[in-house]
Amino acid sequence: MDWDDAYANAAHIPGADSYPPRWEAEAEAFRLMHRFDVLRYGLHARQELDLFFPQGDPLGLMVFVHGGYWLRFDRRSWSHLAAGALARGYAAALPSYPLAPEVGIPEITRSVAKAVQLAADAVPGPVRLAGHSAGGHLVARMACEDVDLDCRDRIARIVPISPVADLRPMMKTAMGPQLHLTDAVCAAESPTLLPAPDLPVTVWVGADERPAFVDQARWLGEAWDCPVEIEIGRHHFDVIDGLASQDHILSHTLFS
Repeated sequence: MDWDDAYANAAHIPGADSYPPRWEAEAEAFRLMHRFDVLRYGLHARQELDLFFPQGDPLGLMVFVHGGYWLRFDRRSWSHLAAGALARGYAAALPSYPLAPEVGIPEITRSVAKAVQLAADAVPGPVRLAGHSAGGHLVARMACEDVDLDCRDRIARIVPISPVADLRPMMKTAMGPQLHLTDAVCAAESPTLLPAPDLPVTVWVGADERPAFVDQARWLGEAWDCPVEIEIGRHHFDVIDGLASQDHILSHTLFS
């Protein structure tokens, strides 16, 4: 099996190169139209988050954690995905975090936990977490008892979107060395290998994604005995679009 191809999304999405600049443009336009604060949650230059506010007092907090195989992107490409949360009266936090190969996945997990906690300290009420791809892995990790997260009892739902929930296949790709993966890291950081949390979790994935990602979603659903929703007509790059609308089924699921 060609493991690099199995996890290669762009090579199998028509017009894939057009997505990153489109995300950046939509995110920048959104930031120009909405009030937000920039909060620092650590000493690293990437340990910052944007916190967007709805009109009136927020009903709670939504956190979106971006993907990019723990290797690329930051919060500024995804600001527009806060739109669905704001329309529902929720504040929305979008963190950046240190990337591999500078740091490994355990360090990234701890960094995201700090970001979630800081945002939760700033906004009262229920907390809802969504993350895409590597970000799906990271929000799933926020459910796990070994992660230091004081606001866990406030988490109302977690939606890992197209998550990499079992890291072991990644060791077989060219990204493995960049991610500093070992058997021990995979055992400690793979949600599918960790106890199921006592939290509401719904896994989301696109029907048109690479089979490896559909498998990853199903593995997490089976390991944690939680629902897996397969959205028809969506691939890895557009499966997150529903977060930008309060009326989309993905948004309904996150806020249910």
